[in-house]
Amino acid sequence: MSVYNVLTKEKADFSDVPIAEIKCYKWASDYTPRAYGQLVLIKESGFALKMTAYEENPKAVHTEYGQSVYEDSCLEFFVRFNKDSPLYMNFEMNSNGAFLASVRTERKNKTNIHELTQLPVVRAEIFDNRWTVETFFSLEMIEALFGKCDFEKGSVFCGNFYKCGDKTTQPHFGMWSSIDSDRADFHRPEFFGQFIIV
Repeated sequence: MSVYNVLTKEKADFSDVPIAEIKCYKWASDYTPRAYGQLVLIKESGFALKMTAYEENPKAVHTEYGQSVYEDSCLEFFVRFNKDSPLYMNFEMNSNGAFLASVRTERKNKTNIHELTQLPVVRAEIFDNRWTVETFFSLEMIEALFGKCDFEKGSVFCGNFYKCGDKTTQPHFGMWSSIDSDRADFHRPEFFGQFIIV
């Protein structure tokens, strides 16, 4: 996926930003809502993220940071900003704007990001037929989590976009970059897709 390098520090305009469609639903799910992620690099500032799910009345029980938002209707962004590091971040959000986030090398080995850096703000909006979440990862935050990273034109890093709802009336597990596994497991960085700065 191409990540545009936008020459402004103002709020990101996602109208022309490529979308990463979450089309691959696996693990016995009959519910496959349309969902996608968008990511844009704001020069000398950081990355703006927006994710969208086409659902009416999304389940949203959790309201605080650190709660189990993946049990609700949830949109998730996993990313390894530093290709030379074994660490990746899981960032999971519901339509209340509640989220959980950590850096880890695999499912069990994690550090919550509030122990390493200031938490970003998540803004959620609910519309008639869809809901969205937006957040911003500053370069300072990324460096605190991953060390020094290179985001010049042509730079490559990797990650994945997910849509899930572990304890909704129709549990589902969707992804942008397909995971080759017989069981539901998003914590598989070896199947991350590529992001290229253009």
